[in-house]
Amino acid sequence: MSDTAQAATATGREGVLADVEGRDALVAEAADRARRYLDALADAPVAPSAEAVSRLDEVDFPLPEHGIGAARVLALLDDVGSPATVASAGPRYFGFVVGGTLPIALASSWLLAAWDQNAAMVTLSPVGARLDTVAIRWVVDALGLPAGTSGGFTSGATMANASCLVAARDHVLARAGWDAPALGLPGAPPVQVVVGDEVHTATLKALGLIGLGRERVLRLPVDSQGRIEAADLPELRAPAIVCLQAGNVNGGASDPFGPLVSWAHEQGAWVHVDGAFGLWAAASAEVAQQVAGVEEADSWATDAHKWLNTTYDCGIALVRDPRTLEVALSATAAYLPTTAQREPWLFTPQSSQRARGAEVWAVLAALGRDGLADLVSRLCRLARRFAAGLSAGGLDVMNDVVLNQLVVALGDDAVTDDAIGVLQREGTCWCGATTWRGRRAMRVSVSNWSTTEEDVDRSIDAVLEAVKETRSKTS
Repeated sequence: MSDTAQAATATGREGVLADVEGRDALVAEAADRARRYLDALADAPVAPSAEAVSRLDEVDFPLPEHGIGAARVLALLDDVGSPATVASAGPRYFGFVVGGTLPIALASSWLLAAWDQNAAMVTLSPVGARLDTVAIRWVVDALGLPAGTSGGFTSGATMANASCLVAARDHVLARAGWDAPALGLPGAPPVQVVVGDEVHTATLKALGLIGLGRERVLRLPVDSQGRIEAADLPELRAPAIVCLQAGNVNGGASDPFGPLVSWAHEQGAWVHVDGAFGLWAAASAEVAQQVAGVEEADSWATDAHKWLNTTYDCGIALVRDPRTLEVALSATAAYLPTTAQREPWLFTPQSSQRARGAEVWAVLAALGRDGLADLVSRLCRLARRFAAGLSAGGLDVMNDVVLNQLVVALGDDAVTDDAIGVLQREGTCWCGATTWRGRRAMRVSVSNWSTTEEDVDRSIDAVLEAVKETRSKTS
């Protein structure tokens, strides 16, 4: 090795060691910067300014020949990155069903990051595996699902759906005499997949990922709220999977599970429920009727970073007979240890995984059953308040506000799109656009634990002002 190379290597090593020696100061500085960010969040414009976004050029540079140092990196992330964030963790972000981050979720995630555990196996992390097991049991309990139901934590709702649907696929094919895990799909009997006409794209993406196809589905008609109509249902062709929905992505309504599950089961189909946010309605007596009968399904997918307000990412795949999920997702190798305890990695697609279950455990332990119910109920009440205020202002609320979602036409399609643009640029709140029932509309998702009545009222005023400004320009 040349003298120059040896010097560079020594410098790099010294830099790493310096980072280790300065760890306490660095972590303290990160915590201080994070606190300042959070303190400003409630009053910050929801969308970043054009100037803040343009400053991102400062982090777009060639890979440094020599490291610039941890302190400088942290300062750059905060000074340039923080102003360019979307305040989706704040109380007036209503664009997507993303929730915020409960304080216990944030605090536990910091501790879990310090643990740096791969929670996939008992051998790798006894605490991670145990908290994963307890958290799954608590989620099943909170949602009123059948005893014995289990599953795993995934990277989001799409992978939760994919995990459940691959278990469904393999199970219905096994009943038809085909070993899908061993033989794959070539030559297998075709699986009939039934969905509602307003099926969420995550379900279709999951079907594509597991080889059943996004376009090879039978679409059932839906009513004005996006619910599958439980009349004149077709005869199914085994092997079959029926995909239902808890919480329409626009209006929040759920399919009528009772008659649909009975119809599917009578014909030997597996019933899967995409309940990314709507499934949490089961935790609140105030709105649980919206998902009545959902517990009769065979599998369920949901997302903790939505209504449970954990950090990203945290999907949950749940199956009535967890053995079907384990058969579909497990793998073996001589170097892998086996224990008599539940191994989280056998119930999810990934072998390496952060301790998502530990964070869910922390949130549920902090909230308790009554706190979770209150969180769900309160956000539904705030959604109704939002709808009432916009309706009183002369806007057309297009859906029955049964959960935390509302869809609002602000005028004709052009006015609606233009007013949404004005609203997003003004920054008081952020709502997204959608097309529903043939009309352009504003979609509002009330999902953040920190949202208050005052936040809703400020947002109502901002929406009405954006509509007024838009109409004045076009009149």
